[in-house]
Amino acid sequence: MVVSDIEASVTFYTDVIGFTEVEGFRVPAAFCTAAGLTKDKPLAVRVLVLGEGEDATKLKLMQVADVQPKQADHSQLGFSYLTIFITDTNAALERLRTGGTAPLAKGPVRIGEDPSGAYLTLVRDPDGNLIELIGPRK
Repeated sequence: MVVSDIEASVTFYTDVIGFTEVEGFRVPAAFCTAAGLTKDKPLAVRVLVLGEGEDATKLKLMQVADVQPKQADHSQLGFSYLTIFITDTNAALERLRTGGTAPLAKGPVRIGEDPSGAYLTLVRDPDGNLIELIGPRK
C-alpha cells in the first residue's frame, strides 16, 4: 500500500489496528523501474503482520517520493477498502478511541441476525483509505 506519510501510517496500523512491525526491505530504483513498480525511484518497504506464523496477515507499506495518493471511495475503480478480520471488536474499538480514530457512520454494525455473530466497523487510515474491521464483540 502506497502511503503519503509512512510514519503516520505505521503508527496507525500498529497502535490503532493492532499490527506488529517486522523487518522490512529495500528495493533499488533500477529494479523498481525494470519491474514497473516505480519510475526510477527506490522503495523502502515497511512490513506489518497481524497474527502469528506463516499464515499471519501481512501488510506492506511504502512511501514514494513526489507522489500524491488518491483518496479511495466506492465510486473509483480499483481497490476501495481493505478488510481485516479481527478477534475482538471491543478491543479494536478501545484501540481506535485511544488512537483518536472514530468508526464511520453507526459502526460497529452487526452482520446478520445472530447477536453473537460478527460486527463490521469501518474506519479511515491517515490517507483516507477505507479499512473494514470484521469480528465478534467479546
